[in-house]
Amino acid sequence: MTERFRFIMVTDQLRKSFGVRIKELRKSKKWTQKELANKLDVRFPQLNKYECGLHTPPMDKLIKMSEVFDTTIDYLLTGNRMEDSPLHNLRLLERFQALEDFSNEDQETVIKLIDAMIVKNKVEGAIKPFGQRAG
Repeated sequence: MTERFRFIMVTDQLRKSFGVRIKELRKSKKWTQKELANKLDVRFPQLNKYECGLHTPPMDKLIKMSEVFDTTIDYLLTGNRMEDSPLHNLRLLERFQALEDFSNEDQETVIKLIDAMIVKNKVEGAIKPFGQRAG
């Protein structure tokens, strides 16, 4: 067996809490265990062991979980949400941080573009037939 770096939970309680969070996140997305297992590229029985708190995922799967659920690894492991950074999408956060170095004029252009995309998204959501709306 190849030696792999794995995150090891210290206690049963931490593993169980981790499993509960995974299950809650999965249910909030209305995914079955099989659907989530496919998204994570793990077998259904392995995902079930994660949710039951019997096993913990290796680091690569933990990273994939944070991406699939659009949350932080910190939240997955500890349940703590980053209060000082409301953005959970790290790619967006990195880009917004880079924009701080832009001129004021370029920042305004980006803000107007983002505002236009937000309005477009709201309008598209408002004109969808009732049965097709997310939620």
